[in-house]
Amino acid sequence: MKIISNYLLLLCSVILLFTSCSKESDGPSVSPQPTPDPPSSELKFPRKEMRAAWMATVWGIDWPTSKEMAVQKKQYTDLLDRLKQLKFNTVFVQVRGMGDAFYNSPYEPWSGNITGTRGKDPGYDVLKFMLDEAHARGIEFHAWINPYRIATRAGSNTSYPALHSSIQQSWVVDHEKIQIYNPALPEVRQRLSDIVKDLVTKYDVDGLHMDDYFYPDPSSAGTMKSDDEDFNRLKGNFTDKNAWRRDNVDKAIELIYNTIKTHKPSVVFSISPAASRSYNYNTLYADLPKWTQAGWVDILIPQLYQEIGNSSNPFERNLADWTQFRGKSKVVIGHGYYKFGATDGGAKFQNVQELENQFNLVRNNRYTVGSAIYSSRDILANRIGITDKLAELYAKDVLMPFAGREVATAPVVPSNLKLTGSELNWVGSGNNIRFAVYYFSSLTGEGELVGVTAANKINVTKNGHYAVTALNEDHVESKPSNTVEKK
Repeated sequence: MKIISNYLLLLCSVILLFTSCSKESDGPSVSPQPTPDPPSSELKFPRKEMRAAWMATVWGIDWPTSKEMAVQKKQYTDLLDRLKQLKFNTVFVQVRGMGDAFYNSPYEPWSGNITGTRGKDPGYDVLKFMLDEAHARGIEFHAWINPYRIATRAGSNTSYPALHSSIQQSWVVDHEKIQIYNPALPEVRQRLSDIVKDLVTKYDVDGLHMDDYFYPDPSSAGTMKSDDEDFNRLKGNFTDKNAWRRDNVDKAIELIYNTIKTHKPSVVFSISPAASRSYNYNTLYADLPKWTQAGWVDILIPQLYQEIGNSSNPFERNLADWTQFRGKSKVVIGHGYYKFGATDGGAKFQNVQELENQFNLVRNNRYTVGSAIYSSRDILANRIGITDKLAELYAKDVLMPFAGREVATAPVVPSNLKLTGSELNWVGSGNNIRFAVYYFSSLTGEGELVGVTAANKINVTKNGHYAVTALNEDHVESKPSNTVEKK
């Protein structure tokens, strides 16, 4: 089995090498720009990683599965405790999935997934609770929103729920199975901007995240309401309706990015497209390469939920494709963790080696900065021991990579690093809020992260060399201190 796995990795590496040179016609190409290296020095620092988990709240997929406040809170903190134990550093929590909110919004009703009744106040500030509990564990909280979706239904025989009093009916399109804000309307784009501004200024979220729901997919939306009238009225100089649709979404993404940049520039903006770039472009009318090239997306998180070697949508080909068209964005890879051990997951997902092979491809790609797991409940389920394998893959501590904008003052290099017995101590000044301590068995080998501390000292045990860097709130890291050796 090990020989087969090694052969598979070698084969995938060769495929990756050749497919990374291919181009498609539905987006601009970009010249390679490697991920910034760790602090410049002779030392070899370990790679930084975002280790993220998605937490879906629509239909209670991941949380909450109870409508009682005390149970909800315990479910959430238990999940965070498990993620912390596994060395995750980020959660993407769905706080606006159906034109509703997990917080008190002037624009949309309380989510019915909290109390069972849409619009009912749950009796506590749900988002603040989730945010505070994540931060208390050193985990970043990224608020996950869906831009257009308001409601879904099985068919036209069922009515959609009443709209919030602030929503004008003219802003909404009722397709057979999905109700959405109309992407064609400037009023809708302004509405999205207002919602984002309210969210990021009211709450100290680390990021704003969107998944791949833009224009609806006709295969799941059922009979679609025509947008011919909108096109004829709003097309401007466009003659191609598909190009006009893409332009509508372009304008929404640019406005959301600029809203964040203007009102809370420390917030990181991320988008997780479906695996196939052409599907995003031709069906959802989402021109991801344009957005990444323009710098509107800080982190690109493609959902690569198919296995290595998939006949139509292979993991390795999509990995090469998205890193080629990453533009100015950092790239984090989404993994279809929910398939492992699932009866309908397919043969490859009945073996934990598939996850290790995917992680190896991601970590060996110079343009990626981490992985995201869908979804949280599957981490707890641990079917076929997949979470035990994940614990092995996440055995070593890592730092979060920098993404977004440098808002905080640059960190100052720690000085005067000394070793007294087993205690390392140093001098820190300026805007340093944390210090990263590294261990090197030799000065020519790659180091490992010993720990991160807000103090100016830490106890160490292993013989070898140590260095310290400083970190600011943006995850920008200083150059290293001098090194000291423990003998």
